[in-house]
Amino acid sequence: MVQELPQSVLFCCDHNAVRSPMAEGIMKKFYGTDTYVQSAGVKSDMEIDGFSIAVCDEIGVELARHRTRSFDEMEQWGDDLSSFDLIVALSPASQRRALELTRVFHLEVVYWPIMDPTGLGESREAKLDAYRQTRDQIISHLTDRWGDPRSDT
Repeated sequence: MVQELPQSVLFCCDHNAVRSPMAEGIMKKFYGTDTYVQSAGVKSDMEIDGFSIAVCDEIGVELARHRTRSFDEMEQWGDDLSSFDLIVALSPASQRRALELTRVFHLEVVYWPIMDPTGLGESREAKLDAYRQTRDQIISHLTDRWGDPRSDT
């Protein structure tokens, strides 16, 4: 059953370089600006992944300007996790960290098992196919939860 869009959602994964920025960008494209959308990683030790940029560009989602950030950096920059209505963890490590950081807050943390495409595929095309699978898994979870993309986006 399709749910109402939250006021704010945070997507998180291990490095905020592949899955969570893809989810952030796709959600913004599909559902517009009515929902405040951000992403973070357990660590921010990597730059945005070029294959993520490429496969999102195929569907009109721009990620090239994304800057990675960690949960710790969010706190340092004044972003309060308790201000989010929903945290969507895309990796087991990020789910553990989100639950640890929000245990005193009343907010929902959900886990979507999204494949990590890094390290998969030998050729460029095989790597792109793996990243497309990850992108499409994210799209499937988004539309299962919040319905088809809005036509005004």
